[in-house]
Amino acid sequence: MQSVTMSIYFISLKEGAGMAFRDVAVKLISHVYWHRKDEFMYNEDTYPCWTLFAVEEGRFVYGIGEHKGEAGFGDFVICPPHVGFRRRTLEPLSFHFLQFVWLSEPSSEEATSWRGKLVIKDIERLASNYHYLKELPGWDEESTLHKQHMLSDMFRLVAIERELREDLTTETDSLMEKARKYVTDHAYGSLSMSDLAESLGLTPVQLTRRFRRAFSQTPSEFLNELRLTRARHLLEGSTLTLDAIAGKCGFENGFYLSRVFTQKMGMAPSVYRSMYRV
Repeated sequence: MQSVTMSIYFISLKEGAGMAFRDVAVKLISHVYWHRKDEFMYNEDTYPCWTLFAVEEGRFVYGIGEHKGEAGFGDFVICPPHVGFRRRTLEPLSFHFLQFVWLSEPSSEEATSWRGKLVIKDIERLASNYHYLKELPGWDEESTLHKQHMLSDMFRLVAIERELREDLTTETDSLMEKARKYVTDHAYGSLSMSDLAESLGLTPVQLTRRFRRAFSQTPSEFLNELRLTRARHLLEGSTLTLDAIAGKCGFENGFYLSRVFTQKMGMAPSVYRSMYRV
């Protein structure tokens, strides 16, 4: 198979310095998608190359050297080669397991910035990348090229959002990360944005504005993305009725789920489900 590489362009914007580009190339080595994995085979493992865990649904705890914490949808966890990766699922985990190598070796400082948990704010674009990765199970030359493109776009999101995040204060980031975690943990049950705002010492309008500034979308939009991701999984892999799926995803009923799903996905849930029937 012909070797295919991809380039990630890092943009540096400094006052009075204009725009500088540095080309960093990586090569995708392997990709495996795991759907609702109850537990890892090993509580700790090491890999011969850089490894990326891209979570699509569920949560897990991890430890990579001094880096440790929880990760869920919208998070990447990256482990360098020959470093112990400790992990434990907190709930059934769906994730993309990708391995890659740097073709232009990063400096030690840059390599440090690419290990541990990286948070993606643009989860709608991220969900689209995940969708296409799942649709490309083979390793023919064309599929490999497309997978490389998806991985490149995922890294590019990190690079762009890092630049934008430099304008945010640590307090804002910390508070909105707390809001994001709360929404993620309570996404599939009864969730009041007013109560969340009050617990953070904000009005609902302040919460919406600050959340949008931090993650480029409102709390309600983020919530719907989480719920729709679970709904897609249940449509793909179960025979549950639409009302039953709605109940498991936090929607009021099947009619409301159908309306939201059709608006966001461009097709009715029944049409989407038929695509996964063999």
